[in-house]
Amino acid sequence: MEQQKLHSIDLKKIRIKDSFWSKHVNLVKDEIIPYQWDAMNDRIPGAEPSHCLDNFAIAAGRQTGEHYGAVFQDTDIAKWLEAVGFSLAANADSKLEETADEVIDLIAEAQQDDGYLDTYFIIKEPNRKWKNLCEGHELYTAGHMMEAAVAYYQGTGKEKFLNVVKKLADLLCETFGEEEGKIHAYPGHQEVEVGLIKLYYVTGERRYLDLAKYFIDARGVGENYFLRERKEPGYRNIFPELVDYQPTYSQSDRPVREQNAAEGHAVRAAYMYSAMAELAYEYQDQELMDACVRLWNNIVGKQMYITGGIGASGILERFTTDYDLPNDCNYSESCASIGLAMFGIRMANITRDAAYIDTVERALYNTVLAGIALDGKSFFYVNPLEVWPDNCMERTSKEHVKPVRQKWFGVACCPPNIARTLASMGQYIYSAGEAELYVNLFISNEAEIDLGSVSVQAEINTKFPFENEVEITVNHVPLDGMTLAVRIPQYARNYQVMTDGKAAAYCVEKGYALLTLDKDIRITVSFEAPAEYVRANPNVRADCGKAAVVRGPLVYCLEEIDNGKNLSELYVDTSREIEETDSELFGGIKKLTLKGKRIGEADWNEGELYGRHPLTLTDVTLQAIPYAYWNNRGMGEMTVWVRELV
Repeated sequence: MEQQKLHSIDLKKIRIKDSFWSKHVNLVKDEIIPYQWDAMNDRIPGAEPSHCLDNFAIAAGRQTGEHYGAVFQDTDIAKWLEAVGFSLAANADSKLEETADEVIDLIAEAQQDDGYLDTYFIIKEPNRKWKNLCEGHELYTAGHMMEAAVAYYQGTGKEKFLNVVKKLADLLCETFGEEEGKIHAYPGHQEVEVGLIKLYYVTGERRYLDLAKYFIDARGVGENYFLRERKEPGYRNIFPELVDYQPTYSQSDRPVREQNAAEGHAVRAAYMYSAMAELAYEYQDQELMDACVRLWNNIVGKQMYITGGIGASGILERFTTDYDLPNDCNYSESCASIGLAMFGIRMANITRDAAYIDTVERALYNTVLAGIALDGKSFFYVNPLEVWPDNCMERTSKEHVKPVRQKWFGVACCPPNIARTLASMGQYIYSAGEAELYVNLFISNEAEIDLGSVSVQAEINTKFPFENEVEITVNHVPLDGMTLAVRIPQYARNYQVMTDGKAAAYCVEKGYALLTLDKDIRITVSFEAPAEYVRANPNVRADCGKAAVVRGPLVYCLEEIDNGKNLSELYVDTSREIEETDSELFGGIKKLTLKGKRIGEADWNEGELYGRHPLTLTDVTLQAIPYAYWNNRGMGEMTVWVRELV
């Protein structure tokens, strides 16, 4: 970790104009932010009510009433404000900014004199503050408020919200820590660590970073705090599913530096690992970084879906055991893949290793995009890899699997989380150092990037992921030169870098092509990434004997609308070539044609459940579309993995 950490670029200085991503990124300002504003004002017919703003109005004394919703209902508006901050950084909008300022005024009114800010405990249990860290989510909520305030400050330059969360953070510093008289504890749901670190970066207040480190260092050390807290008089269980509480659920069963495998609630884990990575760098803590590497390798090597989804179990939304990756009942929460991307970009910036970006890209192009419809107005919380709508029934093991995207959720963490991620896509495209510019993702954009005291202009033009040629222009190269590092994706074949019609000189380091620049330059990067079949490790029981189709970063799937009912009857012939065709579907995609067989049903009679009929197979032609776009043409079956014809 001796090398300086790279950093993401200022979102004010990048404009995404991309044939693939713009339709998603532009949804944030055009559709998602207005729609989610309506949702939080309870103006979406048939959607779960939010009452989020009402809770703040009650806490501020503007109106009377009872708190409504989850203990962390405040985070809906926090993530909405974070998305607004990111959006305003790229697109000035005086009306939206005025609305956001009014919300911030309301939040400031609700904040108590000592800095406390959590409407659930202000309204409902004022005498129970900090007494249910296991389930109360006070610190989780505080973290999202901090992230939102930092984004809004960076997007607008306005300090009011930032001052609100600084006052809150100061209260946390006075309340928690190892000193005598403070609460020696840590959050039940990790997130405040990420918020405190971001707050440190914009304020320079070291105590915020130190508190984040304390929360990580104290976690799982000695007697488990949550088990002790739950025995205290007056403790009330908030979530029925946590009655039989196990510390592994919150990654608090052992010190973080001793953790070797991802366990427990996937979102909590990913947020914690993100903070661990940054703290490892800031404190040059090699032991903590070693833990991050172990945990990352366990996730991507043994517990991650091909789509970048994590969290196999619908019960407790958690990791289970190595290679346990069921397709039709997994959870793979949208928030968890967002957390994985957060963890990955931090590890990439510290290590300068493109392998982390390979996984970040996989999560963003597949699970994260699948979590929102193309109109920006309905959402998946859970992201299965196989769906049969008829058995997605309430009060069964698949009740968490939804065959259609939902208008909103009672627990609505995912929709605004997707919004803030899409609004901040620019932070993933580039990473910058003192004299180095790293190109991580191939997304068309124009950007001004500060390298030391010099502002470099960069531009990417591409039709990736459907065409694998990327033109990169760098102007205003510093007089003393710079390094341009362009990622070599793990799926890329015949990777070439050309300039002025000739092969450019570069060396390869940790998955990047490194070019030394001493003048302005335009290069063309090209590679082959044809559609291909992939298989899972045989230890993944759910995928044995099956194949999936990928093309570059995109995982493809079969839908009923293209391939008929009962997709489980299908076999794919992996010896036959995959045909790629252009399509106007979903704004223009590569549609894939596969050859295979279907099990015949002609010999089976109505009501005949078992019989001795021979297996009959008929030839079929199959159509595959990107997994990210499934269910945008109506409800039907879907599968990523198909049995392989041998």
